[in-house]
Amino acid sequence: MSESVNLPALGESVTEGTVTRWLKSVGDRVEVDEPLLEVSTDKVDTEIPSPVAGIIEAILVAEDETVEVGTPLVTIGDGSGGAESAPAEPAATPANETAAQPVEVVPSTEAPAPEVAAPAAPAAPAPDFAAAPAPTTPPVTGAPPAPVEAAPVEAVPAAAALVDAAPAEAAYQPEVAPAPAVAEAAPTPAPAPVVAAAPAAPVTAEAAASESASTANAGYVTPIVRKLANDKGIDLGSVTGTGVGGRIRKQDVLDVAEQAAAPAAVAPAAAPAPAAPAAVEVSPLRGTTVPMTRLRKVVAERAVVSMQSSAQLTSVVEVDVTKVAALRDAVKAAFVEKTGVKLSFLPFFALAAAEALKAYPIINATIEGDSIVYPDHENMSIAVDTERGLLTPVVRNASDLDIAGLATQIADLATRTRDNKLKPDELAGGTFTLTNTGSRGALFDTPVVFLPQVAILGTGIVTKKPVVVTADGVDAIAIRQTVYLALSYDHRIVDGADAARFLVAVKNRLEAGAFEGDLGI
Repeated sequence: MSESVNLPALGESVTEGTVTRWLKSVGDRVEVDEPLLEVSTDKVDTEIPSPVAGIIEAILVAEDETVEVGTPLVTIGDGSGGAESAPAEPAATPANETAAQPVEVVPSTEAPAPEVAAPAAPAAPAPDFAAAPAPTTPPVTGAPPAPVEAAPVEAVPAAAALVDAAPAEAAYQPEVAPAPAVAEAAPTPAPAPVVAAAPAAPVTAEAAASESASTANAGYVTPIVRKLANDKGIDLGSVTGTGVGGRIRKQDVLDVAEQAAAPAAVAPAAAPAPAAPAAVEVSPLRGTTVPMTRLRKVVAERAVVSMQSSAQLTSVVEVDVTKVAALRDAVKAAFVEKTGVKLSFLPFFALAAAEALKAYPIINATIEGDSIVYPDHENMSIAVDTERGLLTPVVRNASDLDIAGLATQIADLATRTRDNKLKPDELAGGTFTLTNTGSRGALFDTPVVFLPQVAILGTGIVTKKPVVVTADGVDAIAIRQTVYLALSYDHRIVDGADAARFLVAVKNRLEAGAFEGDLGI
């Protein structure tokens, strides 16, 4: 037995919806309350859950198609489409067979590995293993690539062993041959043998070499110059004297020390250079053309209507929120523990604005024809940035809430908005809007008022800056935390003086910072 699932009513005044994406396909099994599809309306994008369990037999409405409330969307049956799942089983069988074959190949690839490793171990001892490559090639007849790798691997160590043997023997013989080396040094000029022996000589021989070189090249070196060279780590044999007869002077040692320190100073400066360039990720939308989503078209239409139907302008004030910042830092750990949400500046802004709306209700009013309606509540819309566009869920009776209540509701609404879990009615009924453009780093902006509301408050980023403050009648410069608040309003009923009074009320409340009794924890 089959049953049709119709487009349900998605809120007051919603008469139609657009299917944006099907989450299930024909032949899929669906359970009760499992999401079937996503639908976009004038107010919200939402998922439509299945009221019954069964197999999807037919999809009746295509994606991007707009239908009225009550239209059949999909047919769900009792499993008559089960034949479609049969092909999946044979498809799985060859998949398993093919998956089993590589398992047998893996041991065959691993088998030659120990054979190659066995000759590789004896290659270390001596040149006798030059004959080792011969036995290596027969075992690896089944895999042509292996011998190619084995040949160079053994050839390199063989050559390396021979090359290393010579220096190794030479390294041991100088222990017996130093006497003739010294004897030869006597008749020959001192500089030649010292220069030749310097690279191979141990660290202990450097002092003797430096002394002989300095004696030959520079003659007498004063104790002061010698001590300076020792302190700077300068080898006097590498210093060219500019004094009389080539004598090394103090300035010669200092010059060499400066030259040696120059590269060291440049190196640390060059280290942070790689971190400077920040790679900008190129968007995949670059160079493409995509149709507007239903939500984007609705927002665009309403923004244009609002701008053409109202007289909008913006007033801005700067607010010192240093006391609020100090209180927030002092209680944020306890706040998270009690409420489960982080304490940001936004709940403080919301509370101050909600209190000011009660004192200046013209900012909270709406226009109906030739009348001004003053609501008896403050329903605050909170602008939320989502991947689908800007949405404004509503915190109802915001002036009755404390900081904890506002923070909890704002966090909950924002999360469900981004997760597409809002009910359409949660986006309706707002009387005033709060938008936090500072969350993206903006100092302030001039937000657009959406009808039927007459005002929207934008909060910028909180920054530290030097400010002139007066303490005990004396002006001083102090580091303060400040924020810009921008109020856009409809000049048809809100005058500039009304906007200024509202903004100053919010400013005074925030700068006083007396929110200890309103935390709600």
